[in-house]
Amino acid sequence: MPRVCASSRTNVSAQMDGFSAGVAQAQANSSTSAVVTIVLDKLEKPYLVKQPESRVREAGQNVTFCCKASGNPMPKKYSWFHNGTLLERREHRYGAHLELRGLRPDQAGTYHCKAWNDAGSVHSGSARLIVLAPGQPACDPQPREHLIKLPDDCSQPGTGPAYLDVGLCPDTLCPSPAGSSPRCGDPGSRCCSVRRLESREIHCSSYVLPIKVVAECGCQKCLPPRGLVRGRVVAADSGEPLRFAQILLGSKPIGFTSYQGDFTIEVPPSTQRLVVTFVEPSGNFMDTVRVLPFDPRGAGVYHEVKAMRKKDPVILDASQTNMLPLGELEEEPPLGELVFPPGAFRRANGEPYSGAVEARVTFVDPRDLTSAAAAPSDLRFVDGDGDLAPLRTYGMFAVDLRAAGSIEQLQAGPLAVRVAAGQIRMAGHVEALKLWSLNPDTGLWEEESGFQREESAAPRVRREERVFLVGNVEIRERRLFNLDVPERRRCFVKVRAYANEKFAPSEQVEGVVITLVNLEPSPGYSANPRAWGRFDSAVTGPNGACLPAFCDADQPDAYTALVTATLGGEELEPAPSRPRPLPATVGVAQPYLDKLGYRRTDHDDPALKRNGFRINLAKPRPGDSTEVNGPVYPWRNLRECQEAPVTASHFRFARMEVDKYEYNVVPFREGAPASWTGDLLAWLAPLDPLGHNYGVYTVTGVPRDSTWRHPQGNEPGGPGPGPRRGSPPYPTGQGLAVTWAPASLLCLALDFSVPGKSHPLLQMLPPRCLLRIQSQVQW
Repeated sequence: MPRVCASSRTNVSAQMDGFSAGVAQAQANSSTSAVVTIVLDKLEKPYLVKQPESRVREAGQNVTFCCKASGNPMPKKYSWFHNGTLLERREHRYGAHLELRGLRPDQAGTYHCKAWNDAGSVHSGSARLIVLAPGQPACDPQPREHLIKLPDDCSQPGTGPAYLDVGLCPDTLCPSPAGSSPRCGDPGSRCCSVRRLESREIHCSSYVLPIKVVAECGCQKCLPPRGLVRGRVVAADSGEPLRFAQILLGSKPIGFTSYQGDFTIEVPPSTQRLVVTFVEPSGNFMDTVRVLPFDPRGAGVYHEVKAMRKKDPVILDASQTNMLPLGELEEEPPLGELVFPPGAFRRANGEPYSGAVEARVTFVDPRDLTSAAAAPSDLRFVDGDGDLAPLRTYGMFAVDLRAAGSIEQLQAGPLAVRVAAGQIRMAGHVEALKLWSLNPDTGLWEEESGFQREESAAPRVRREERVFLVGNVEIRERRLFNLDVPERRRCFVKVRAYANEKFAPSEQVEGVVITLVNLEPSPGYSANPRAWGRFDSAVTGPNGACLPAFCDADQPDAYTALVTATLGGEELEPAPSRPRPLPATVGVAQPYLDKLGYRRTDHDDPALKRNGFRINLAKPRPGDSTEVNGPVYPWRNLRECQEAPVTASHFRFARMEVDKYEYNVVPFREGAPASWTGDLLAWLAPLDPLGHNYGVYTVTGVPRDSTWRHPQGNEPGGPGPGPRRGSPPYPTGQGLAVTWAPASLLCLALDFSVPGKSHPLLQMLPPRCLLRIQSQVQW
């Protein structure tokens, strides 16, 4: 460098597009020269690590909303919006926190924050502020209707099943008596929950069933939700479990899968996107990055995660030009190719590498419809406005480069990514195609490069030249790459799950994972799609679920979708469509139902599984009264979709398997801890073919100092490790067994009995927790 002496220890700065500026001091290595090493960190758009939370306050109280973003460089500029309008910074003096004092009714509404750094911006989800007038109740003391089905022998002969209204308190927030919390938390939060219960006796055929019903609701301290995500990681091609795979939550290691590939993850508080990476130790599988849906209210959700096996290695000569195909479907040409120019490989320290290279390029081909189940992430990126926006994929690929005969990982670049333009058939997508890479910490896709047209020098085929789109990429780290198009034609689809095919509004099922796969149909053959474009999953709550999807207002079948539902390992069934779909059964009114083209998977062949349905994603037309009430909602109408009444149009799934214990006659819901009570919980035991209910039951979550009593007689059982068996008239080996758990669990079980030989009842007093009772006898 001119005018820089070798011994001057001059500070040298360097800057490169897409990277933060770096500065380092020159170090003399001789009397006439000096060296300088500058490390440039890649710019990273901000992403939210703390979102503002909804609050309820009385007029005159204070409230604080909190927001925190990370990225490179770390975001330092924040803005706050009320009902979409920017709040004046000088007036409110906000940064990452927004504090409002002396609240007025006109300050109610939605609030969100926006964070900036040099790479871009991101804005948070919306938090709702409810401002109550002085004396206005936040919790209606009158419980809502909540019907519970009673055992068959508790109803009058010939009248059908009997139901009882046990009451329900709504899941709503109450104002905090302390007002605003200065540290951004709200430890004094209160929720509308059960304040008073009343006893009832139900006279059945040969016994009396004691129950409790909600008599009054009120504001009480909220119990923090403890969301659990359980599941299993298996190979996509063989179903074998991924044993002892490392689990990363963002970039933080939190454990390993079990020998059978099982995992359990506790969702951190205030989590919006649960980004989990599974790293298989043998190196034979791609790093599996998933954004797992969960229930923010604390209920457990189960996922089966499928991992893609890496392709067999190909030996490359680093001194030659090498081409590797992207896509290897039978009777289909590759979607494109990777081009490695001579001298493209280097070691991790930047030194050129000239030896043999073992290259593995694994391609997720959306033309293979079965590959959607193994595709990573949820195909979202942060757009220029800071919003999370969806991508439509044309394929994903992972590149693993190693020095031949060793485990040393290599880097490469710049590489050419060539995509055959003829494989991209959607209008406008050739011009919009871009190359993206997946950030495993955030689960978001980041733009790497655009594409330009290149005319191929290959011989003409049918008087036409093959046209390629060419982009460039650097392979610096283990990242997944994506050929994607940002898509603006977006909608939401409303889906609900029910306990059975009667689709009763009072029997909706929460915690069901609904998955929607966007399909690209062949022209004129919507039932025979040629590729999938994206996928989304959501978990049903008390009012169902809204799933994002691509849709089109002009051409109803421009996009189609396959929708499925699972609960644990159970597949739910949608409403039938043979010989033709009925509006009252499907849940969608005419003529919109015909326009959507609803078809269950067994519509054309009754021998096929009935585990999903396909629809045309026809965007509702503004002003059309037959299309404004669902089940498809415009992108800007998410709140209308989420709050739609059960009478509005929606698609339906039903459980086909029967629970072992169907009759929970206490207003208890695992997903709403505030509904947990210190009273009787009841389950109905399964009957054997002779009508007896003999069985062995295991109670977990019980401390060592608990006691239990036999159903016949008064001799107590426990404490100490079990099992202990019941007394006659239960046969040996068919009585009751209690398995004791570690004494550290905060749960107190006082009595275990079986009145009338039909209903094992477990009485619990605070502090309380959920106990799992499971029959160990199969008939």
